[in-house]
Amino acid sequence: MARVHVLLAAVCFGTTGTAQALGPDASSVTVGAVRIAVGALLLLAAQRAVAREGAGRWARGPLAVGAVGVAAYQLCFFAAVKDTGVAIGTVVALGSAPALAGLGGWLLDRRAPGGAWAAATALASAGVALLALAGGGSEVSAPGVALAVGAGASYAAFTLASKRLLDAGHGVEPVMARTFGLGALLLVPVLALGDLSWVATPGGAAMALWLGAVPTAIAYLLFARGLRHLPANEVATLTLGEPVTAAVLGAVVLSERPGAVAVGGIGLILAGLAVLAVPRRASRRLAPAAAEIPV
Repeated sequence: MARVHVLLAAVCFGTTGTAQALGPDASSVTVGAVRIAVGALLLLAAQRAVAREGAGRWARGPLAVGAVGVAAYQLCFFAAVKDTGVAIGTVVALGSAPALAGLGGWLLDRRAPGGAWAAATALASAGVALLALAGGGSEVSAPGVALAVGAGASYAAFTLASKRLLDAGHGVEPVMARTFGLGALLLVPVLALGDLSWVATPGGAAMALWLGAVPTAIAYLLFARGLRHLPANEVATLTLGEPVTAAVLGAVVLSERPGAVAVGGIGLILAGLAVLAVPRRASRRLAPAAAEIPV
């Protein structure tokens, strides 16, 4: 069920691009900041609704890292896309996050990722590359690539920090509410200096509410529920289902027609996600008792 939660989160993440395409013309940086602010408010409301505060004292280090990861991802990703284009920025950011999460988990826990994860990540990352490159070529910019790697590192850091907080016994809602609440505070300068006139329009308000509710609040609650039971590197790989959702929505809602390269990319991503599921089913058949051991 944990993998299902993460994959559902990836589906929610994948609605971001379509929502922005249907909304008013606005700066991507301000859209990202508003998304985090609205999402943080909804996550705080969710925390109050369940009346669950956690397990005692909060470790400041992971909490700070998680908040910085939330804010830094928004800034780095949109800056990377602006500098080096959507295709290169997307493939580097999404493709580097699982590898960086695996490396970070290995350094922190001294546990090397398994072969199934490596194969799944390689397949899914190759699929992301095909999907991104099918969207159009762009010149590679070294600063833009560096910013995209920064976005991938920010996402990996957020994932690892959230995993630490969840493993410490804190609830899903409090962990997400606190990390996103602090992340939103770090983005206040963007809100103060940016042009937010689009939020006052009906289309802009609807877009802000959707982005804050679905690909942020709902998505990250599902994400954290899966993360509680799965290694951080595996969760980062499972979220590569996001571009598949984005491609399908683009075809159905925006009447975009993916070519053979894009279809091949979708196939590779799905194959990579399938690799993560196969070993667990096999292990249940071979050793049912071992499947009861928590991950």
